[in-house]
Amino acid sequence: MTSLAFANAQKRRYYRPTPAQWKQYIVSDPEILRGKPRIKGTRIPVGLVLGYLAAGKTSADILAEFPDLTPEQIAARLDYARELAEFEAVV
Repeated sequence: MTSLAFANAQKRRYYRPTPAQWKQYIVSDPEILRGKPRIKGTRIPVGLVLGYLAAGKTSADILAEFPDLTPEQIAARLDYARELAEFEAVV
């Protein structure tokens, strides 16, 4: 195996073939956090967790800071942000 092929094989280990199903993990309720999107079953706003990522924290750092979260919930918040970024308003 060439070093390039090995590097590519190593990268595939972290590749998610399908996006996380964010709708299973992120909810919004006007009675909780004034309707801000939050991680289901918690009062942790998605924006807070995304802010940690923007500040350079890794998913492992975030999981250490919020031990009640799961890796799936962390992936879901990224998929949620991706979907928001792809949203197109038709005028």
